[in-house]
Amino acid sequence: MKYLIAVALLLTSSLSLADEFTNEDVERWEQQYEDVAAQGRQHFTDPALGGNGVVCGQCHPNAANTHPETYPKFQKQLGKVSMLWEMINWCIRNPLQGQELAADDPVMIALQAYIAKERAGVALAPGKH
Repeated sequence: MKYLIAVALLLTSSLSLADEFTNEDVERWEQQYEDVAAQGRQHFTDPALGGNGVVCGQCHPNAANTHPETYPKFQKQLGKVSMLWEMINWCIRNPLQGQELAADDPVMIALQAYIAKERAGVALAPGKH
């Protein structure tokens, strides 16, 4: 019985440390987010993302009217409940006449980080229109 209690205490103490972050961890992670969001802004304003010289920022200056806080939601252009990355791809494919990106493509991640950063502080509202 003492052995089981000791094992349980050991496991509990190990698990409680798993979510402890140092100030250095948080600073590093925040800096990496800032760097990726900055890359996203570069892609957002880069004609190379598409095929016709149009950039995301022409329709969405400073990521206006992108509302990342409302995803997932029904997106009329896609005809289904969609994630933000799917709508970004719709824009790349249609207005920009470019090639779609995989959901985990670093450029897609950067675009989403930039869009989210521009809406920082706005409450989450999945499904809202």
